[in-house]
Amino acid sequence: MNSITGPDPDFPHIGDKERVTFPDPLKSKHYSIVAWGGNLSPGMLLSAYEQGIFPWYSDDEPVIWHSPDPRLVLFPEKLHISASMKKVLRQGVYSISFDEDFPAVIRACAEIGRARQNGTWITEDVISAYTELHNLGWAHSSEARYGGELMGGCYGIRLGNVFFGESMFSSRSNASKAAFFTLAKFLFEDGVAFIDCQNHSNHLESLGAEEISRKEFIKLLKKTLAHRKPLNRDKDDRRYSWKDFRIS
Repeated sequence: MNSITGPDPDFPHIGDKERVTFPDPLKSKHYSIVAWGGNLSPGMLLSAYEQGIFPWYSDDEPVIWHSPDPRLVLFPEKLHISASMKKVLRQGVYSISFDEDFPAVIRACAEIGRARQNGTWITEDVISAYTELHNLGWAHSSEARYGGELMGGCYGIRLGNVFFGESMFSSRSNASKAAFFTLAKFLFEDGVAFIDCQNHSNHLESLGAEEISRKEFIKLLKKTLAHRKPLNRDKDDRRYSWKDFRIS
C-alpha cells in the first residue's frame, strides 16, 4: 500500500452527480479488497456502492475499498422477527423515527464500536462523509427512543431499490432491533428488493440475512439498479476512471 492514511488530500472531490469506475470486483484475487486510496467525497462513495463496493479501513490505513465474497444480504421474505421482538414492536416500547438525527446515530455507532474494540472504522472522516451524503438525501437513519432519549439506531445508503446497511448501535435492550426492523419493514413495503448487510455476523444472520457469492451479489445489484431512474447529469459533469487516480 502507501504511506497516506485516511482520505488522500490530493485526490479530486467527486460530486454526487459524478462517477468513478472502480476495478471490477469479480476480477479481484482477494476475498474482499478491491482497491485502496482516493477519498470519501459523495460521488466516490455512491460510485462504490453502485458497483458493489464499500469503504472499510482503520485510522492508520488509506481508504480501503471492499467487496467481500461471500456477501451477506437480507431479502424481504427472509426477514425474521422473534415472538418477543414482535411483542416489543406491538407494545410500542420504543418511539421510532427516520432521519430525525442522523449525526447522533452515526456518532453513537462509532462510540459503541470504540467501547468494544480497539478503535473503530467509523472515523471522523467517515462521520463527516456520510453526514454529507445524508444532507444530500442519500444516507438515512432510523432512531429508537425511550423516554425521549436516543437508545438505538441504524443507518445506511439507499440507491433505487437497494439499501446498503452500514452500522447499528444499542444502549438499551432491543433498541437497535426496533429501529432496524421498523426501517426494514418500511423499505420492503416501499419496494426495496434487498438490504445489503455486507459481512457475516451471527446477529444479522439471526434476523434472516443469508450469504450469497460475490458474483451472485454483483449480478443481483446490477439487475436491481437497472430499474431505477437515470441520474440527472449537468452537461459539464465528468465520469472519472479509477485508473486516473489510483494510488499504487
